[in-house]
Amino acid sequence: QVQLVESGGGLVQAGGSLRLSCAASGRTSSNYAMGWFRQAPGKEREFVATINWSGDYTYYADSVKGRSTISRDNAKNTVYLQMNSLKPEDTAVYYCAAQPVASRRYDYWGQGTQVTVSS
Repeated sequence: QVQLVESGGGLVQAGGSLRLSCAASGRTSSNYAMGWFRQAPGKEREFVATINWSGDYTYYADSVKGRSTISRDNAKNTVYLQMNSLKPEDTAVYYCAAQPVASRRYDYWGQGTQVTVSS
């Protein structure tokens, strides 16, 4: 089992920046790809970004590409999402998730952190 706790959300003006963090605990000795997802009010959860175990592969949704950077520090069991040039449409609850190397899905999820971007 892996427990994930997100932090770093908050209220920011359009054009501002935030860095989200996701701290993992539990069975962190296993290799996991990590992902960020978000869910806006009244909408389905959507993919934001992912990073592989070693950190040398990343992939972004078109909606955040060029404005966001996912990274990880395996020594700290933490994944980050740096978001710049934030827009009101980025307002959502952001979740991190862990995908075991042998799994085709994200098996573990955090509780989420709220990001609100004011215009």
